[in-house]
Amino acid sequence: MRLLHTADWHLGRSLEGRSRLEEQQAFLDELVDIVTREKIDAVLMAGDVFDTVNPPAAAEQMFYETLARISRKGECPFIAIAGNHDHPDRLAASFPLSKELGITLVGLPTLELQRVPIKRTGEMLEIAALPYPSESRLKMLLSESAEELDVRSQYDDWVDSYFKEITSRYTPGNVHLAMSHLYVAGSKESDSERPVHIGGAYTVAAESLPAAAQYVALGHLHRPQIIKRAKTEARYSGSPLSYSFSESGQSKSVTIIDVEPNQKEKVEEIHLTCGKPLVAWEAKNGISEVFQGVQDGLHHNCWIDLSIHVQDALSMEEIQRLRKAHGGIVHIKPVFTEALGEQISVSAQKLPVDELFTAFYKRQTGGAIPDQELISLFLDLVGEEDGEGENAG
Repeated sequence: MRLLHTADWHLGRSLEGRSRLEEQQAFLDELVDIVTREKIDAVLMAGDVFDTVNPPAAAEQMFYETLARISRKGECPFIAIAGNHDHPDRLAASFPLSKELGITLVGLPTLELQRVPIKRTGEMLEIAALPYPSESRLKMLLSESAEELDVRSQYDDWVDSYFKEITSRYTPGNVHLAMSHLYVAGSKESDSERPVHIGGAYTVAAESLPAAAQYVALGHLHRPQIIKRAKTEARYSGSPLSYSFSESGQSKSVTIIDVEPNQKEKVEEIHLTCGKPLVAWEAKNGISEVFQGVQDGLHHNCWIDLSIHVQDALSMEEIQRLRKAHGGIVHIKPVFTEALGEQISVSAQKLPVDELFTAFYKRQTGGAIPDQELISLFLDLVGEEDGEGENAG
């Protein structure tokens, strides 16, 4: 059978207030095309369907429309579990209806093995599906101790025991997979994965993933990556879009698994073309470089984290001009330049207050020069006139 592994859609998520629904819809359209083109028999979605427990209606509509397009009334089963961003009960609420269409939605951890018949091959797919297992969702206290090492040990023991128990129910001769939304120790995260563990408390060891499974489909981390372990291949498929500038330059993908009973799986990564790239742009030659770059089409269809080298603070007018020039500029961070090797050296006994303030302002801002209005305001505050007189004590 031919399976597709994806995760971390975060439908409804924005970027600093900028909607990404259009990009998310483009991903869902591309996913449907891949499922059709690659003749996928079933799709595994390893958590974080939505970005919040109360997603916007438009995001929910996108999700359910996509399920209908993928499943085709049960021709291609779809199995999803709740991630830490999903409301487990809300995600699974439609399961009584969706199961008639070959759509399985698992909200809370259960020891029920998900058995999915694959029509094309006549085989049975068995999935040990573990939605995000926090203590609150498990409705249990895993450790009486508040020490991080104790909590981590108990959490890891629980996950290990869970997988051993549920995989003991595998039926010989079927295809055996596992799926979960977890943070595996040693894997690489990015800024867009909001913390769900205190320190390393809510992490599990790679060895706690089930060796009885032929493949472990993981969600939670946004960078596609393989988890190194002795036996079964475990993999994060990653998010379909870059959700923070820490993911700038990452190639996004979905994973295809070809697997038969009692045989080693074959894994293939299919790279995605949807979504605007997130780029960090450093304009070392100032604001003119930005306008010239925009005119030349540089970073045309991108979200931009802009660092711009300037001598003085940017005015509101300049900031508005920049945002008007390129609608994808998300951050504008001024970098104040100083002459190479320049050192500000002042003596409180020799310099007047206005010059002391100017030197202090340059030091604090990395080289910006205060305008006369700001200097006058400071002098008024310290009781000086025209920058002359004795230092206020």
